[in-house]
Amino acid sequence: MQIRPVSIETGVNRYAEGSALIKSGNTHVLCTASIEESVPGWLKGKGQGWVTAEYAMLPRATHTRSKRDREKVSGRTQEIQRLIGRALRTMIDLKQLGERSIMIDCDVLQADGGTRTASITGACVALQLAVKKLVSEGKIPATVLTDSVAAVSVGMKAGEVLVDLDYNEDSSCDVDMNFVVTGQGLFVEVQGTAEKTAFSQDQLTRMTHGALTAIEELKKIQIAAAASN
Repeated sequence: MQIRPVSIETGVNRYAEGSALIKSGNTHVLCTASIEESVPGWLKGKGQGWVTAEYAMLPRATHTRSKRDREKVSGRTQEIQRLIGRALRTMIDLKQLGERSIMIDCDVLQADGGTRTASITGACVALQLAVKKLVSEGKIPATVLTDSVAAVSVGMKAGEVLVDLDYNEDSSCDVDMNFVVTGQGLFVEVQGTAEKTAFSQDQLTRMTHGALTAIEELKKIQIAAAASN
């Protein structure tokens, strides 16, 4: 029960205020963080900022070419974007951010399972770097970042707990779950489905333990990546 080989390379986009390329096995996601000195209309005058995300899969990220979302974003894409945004907002004090927005873009270059969880883990580092830039410019206090966040997929197959699932594992598991957890070990979101066989409370406990152990490993990789920039 271990995660796939994971690496996070920072500074991969010369223009974005924060950028990170995360590779989790054969799943590769480019995450960028862009700062805008404005907020959505419904937040104007409220003295706080906003963090939101967009997610996309490149046409040949999978075995067959998929069409680009040009006019209408699919329901799955909307769900993932909202998940990434919710996850990232747990790690930042929006009041201290001031009336500015940080736009996160997660583009899947290559997919082999766990694209949403890899996006969250990589986007956390991109966001940290963008905030670090604002702090260095004296625009916001260093205390604006209150935590970190990472995510991992977990599955149960024939009674065995698997973490950081690749596509083959994900498609054949009896149970499929995603855990989003802060650096302090608090749960942001838990998504779980019995794909083939219902699971017990004991199995849920085992999967949760596997997720938390994996998140600790991912957190160490995030810290090292952010420190290298």
